Amino acid sequence: MSTDLRARTGGVLVTLAAFVIVVAGMKAAASLLVPFLLAVFIAIIIAPPYQWLQEKGLSGGMALLVVMAALVMLMLLTGALIGSSLDDFSQALPGYQVRLRDITAGLISWMAGQGLVLSIDTVTQYLDPGRAMKLVSTLLSSMGNMLTNSFLILITVIFLLLEAAGLPDKWRVASRNAEATLEQFSTATRNINHYMGIKTLASLATGLVIAIWLWILGVDYPLLWGLLAFLFNFIPNIGSILAAVPAVLLALIQLGVTPALLSVAGYAVVNVVIGNFVEPRFMGRGLGLSTLVVFLSLVFWGWVLGPVGMLLSVPLTIAVKIVLDSREATRWMAVMLGPKVASAGVGNGDDLAAVLEDSVQAAQDTDNA
Repeated sequence: MSTDLRARTGGVLVTLAAFVIVVAGMKAAASLLVPFLLAVFIAIIIAPPYQWLQEKGLSGGMALLVVMAALVMLMLLTGALIGSSLDDFSQALPGYQVRLRDITAGLISWMAGQGLVLSIDTVTQYLDPGRAMKLVSTLLSSMGNMLTNSFLILITVIFLLLEAAGLPDKWRVASRNAEATLEQFSTATRNINHYMGIKTLASLATGLVIAIWLWILGVDYPLLWGLLAFLFNFIPNIGSILAAVPAVLLALIQLGVTPALLSVAGYAVVNVVIGNFVEPRFMGRGLGLSTLVVFLSLVFWGWVLGPVGMLLSVPLTIAVKIVLDSREATRWMAVMLGPKVASAGVGNGDDLAAVLEDSVQAAQDTDNA
């Protein structure tokens, strides 16, 4: 084995070891890391209104006071909604689960009459719909626990917004190649900000329409299911399915088969229109992820950070993809994280090979420098 190959193999092993150590540290510090990540993404979302108010003539302190007051009101309303709905839902959950088991038993009996014999114990062991209802309670409880750290989150958001203004000047003093680095950082920040802004508005529209539709149908807790649709819309491809399952099951338990089918139709229409037409129109190219990466990021960040990590999984992976795409040496990784080559703006296999070749050449130039 040549010295160069041995050195490259050692570098790969060191990188993998460092990755394992970082992940283990993140998992151990999840209770502290999750509020900080929430603060970072909240700061990214409210940074444009904060800057817009300053452009309209408000001082920095007054603009910060306005956006923070709006944020506090939003958090209080969300906390009140989660608290009241979660208490009522938790009290009614055992009855819903019993009713759901009765419906499942009736369905199994009907299937047995058609010649397909299944054991109810086997079905409930491997496919228990009641677990989906329990998952909602667990997730909302986790969100409620995060709201208990609201003071820490708010303080962190304030300091992040204040520090962002002076960060470029500090970096110019600290770094010799500051302008190029700041340009890459600015591009990545603008892309993350754009993604988070569009995704938040699309999720808000999704939750609002879902809540109104379920209220029209007469399903219990429509605001709760609208909030769940808002949160899970940050998870593309599978988030809408996860958000729809408990609401559809409740519609089936409470109102019957027809309202449950209408609920499914409402979720399908809203997510097809917003996910396939509205979001791509404003989101632009290059910010998408492949379905496999979405699923793996959901599992990975959920394992590292808990239930809240599932909601932050795609924004975190999008941020990593944008950062990788901002450098020639790592752009090939961003391409691999993205959707199909054709939809990512790469015409064919030769173009993809060119991207990989340019990335490798850039990495070699960086090593030589």
